[in-house]
Amino acid sequence: MAAQTDNLLRYRPWRGTPHGPLWASVAMARVSVRLLVRRRLLWGLFGLGLLVFFFFFYAQYLVVWITNQLSTETVRFAGIPVTVGNLTKFFDRLALNGTAHTFGNFIWYQGYVLIILLALAGSVLVGNDFFHGSLPFYLSKPIGRWHYVLGKCLAIGVFVNVLVTLPAIGLWVEAGLLYDWKTYYLDNLDLLLGILGYGLVLTVAMSLLVVATAVWVRRAVPMVMIWMGLFVFLRMLGDQLAREVDPRWRLVDLWNDLYLCGLWCLGAEHNTIRPPGQPEFWEAWAVVAAVCGACLLYLRRRVQAVEIVS
Repeated sequence: MAAQTDNLLRYRPWRGTPHGPLWASVAMARVSVRLLVRRRLLWGLFGLGLLVFFFFFYAQYLVVWITNQLSTETVRFAGIPVTVGNLTKFFDRLALNGTAHTFGNFIWYQGYVLIILLALAGSVLVGNDFFHGSLPFYLSKPIGRWHYVLGKCLAIGVFVNVLVTLPAIGLWVEAGLLYDWKTYYLDNLDLLLGILGYGLVLTVAMSLLVVATAVWVRRAVPMVMIWMGLFVFLRMLGDQLAREVDPRWRLVDLWNDLYLCGLWCLGAEHNTIRPPGQPEFWEAWAVVAAVCGACLLYLRRRVQAVEIVS
């Protein structure tokens, strides 16, 4: 009778290899990624991010083509003479020459899309667990509280690297193909390592900030408002105070601090950063470390306060 019941209920013994609790974090990250991939808004944001990537991709190619083909010619567009100097001056702000500022500028502008995407991800992946009471179910399993936090951070890190790091690597590969690839890849291998370092800094800082903010407010609309205050209002405030009082006021802009940390990873010179009047690299690193430490302390307090029924 027991065998018939087993067949009816489709019970089957576990035939896999048992793993430690860290694998639970990987499984939780995998499920979280699948949950967010089902959202149509996510694909719209990815499409917007691809537009930013293709703009840099084709603009970098256009600058090289203009330099090689029209160096001695003058072209008229709508009756207005256009020279190589005018066109390259138009793209000079983006530094589309395969240097550290090329990838730093790309990640800077891609950050506008990334911030919106992470605000959505935090409310869906973390906020709903607190709002609907799913967190005690996770923690009743043989895993620790930090395994839950690690799993959510891994899921958020996937989207950060897909939207930022991988396209930046694609621009680095394109730059090598446009210039002398035999020397570019060898001479600029540190740029590739810098891109990976920049992506790692963004992954750690943004994932901790997303999880901490989602644990605090839990819902999508308040989280979007808080993130707009962090990355829009504080940027405007920091720029205004930096021009009138002291350049160190730019440290209140967290995205600018991450930008400075990324340029340090890319090996950029401090005096070449735009806009001028930036804080020192070590000051930006100190602010980012302080924010990550504050997020870890807050998560430790909030996650430990969850009651678990074993």
